[in-house]
Amino acid sequence: MRAEQNTGLPFMKMHGLGNDFVVIDERELGTVVTESLAIAMADRHCGIGFDQLATIHEGRESDMHLVFWNSDGSQSAACGNATRCIARWEMDRTGKTELAITTDRGTLYALDAGDGLTSVNMGQPQLDWHEIPLREEMDTLELPIDGKPTATGMGNPHCTFFVDDAEAVDLMTLGPKFEHDPLYPQRTNVQFASVVSPDHLRMRVWERGAGLTLASGSSSCATAVAASRRGLTGRKVRIDLDGGTLHVDWREDGVWMTGPTAHVFDGVWK
Repeated sequence: MRAEQNTGLPFMKMHGLGNDFVVIDERELGTVVTESLAIAMADRHCGIGFDQLATIHEGRESDMHLVFWNSDGSQSAACGNATRCIARWEMDRTGKTELAITTDRGTLYALDAGDGLTSVNMGQPQLDWHEIPLREEMDTLELPIDGKPTATGMGNPHCTFFVDDAEAVDLMTLGPKFEHDPLYPQRTNVQFASVVSPDHLRMRVWERGAGLTLASGSSSCATAVAASRRGLTGRKVRIDLDGGTLHVDWREDGVWMTGPTAHVFDGVWK
């Protein structure tokens, strides 16, 4: 991916279960993405459209370093589905089957899981109030918010509600309400999940800085952790999202997430 003079900025469009991304490889281009550029590219009518934008940089002691931008121009330390998509592309490009990827969340490890699936270890969840972070010290298992959601950090903050029917929830109303709850000084991702069985969840997502999304990797990991902590499921679960299914396994070495990815097209931003 190389930008020729006066021809524009090359990018890739990818998605994981409909959770869609613009990806820019800055290893040859140098740093080009700014808050204003991210907002312009995110516009689904006048730009390209995405839930998150990810930029690829040289890794100092890893295969690559990733930086994530939300569609409102803010940044996030983690984006699980984007990490999986880029890992799949890099493995296909280089022939590797394992990658070490640094992010502001820390070093994440990706594996070729076979059958076109890609796994990423999103690291250990953050369960203490100050790590997530919350505004003040409190029990993160049941927050003092209507519905008693669980707070979890996966490099970004999450607020997970367990309900009888996730599909009946008015996400367009409740999502932004809880995203901006004063308990979360950095805002939060919001999930509504219902238990199908001890190893199966149905979940819908409102992403901080992006809004309603068809899927979210870090949200899936946070929800799996929250469900296990509350005794609703085991540590290994299938999660059905609006865009498809992810498999999450909370192991001793971190929270592993496995699912499909898609490289949709390449383009040039003029």
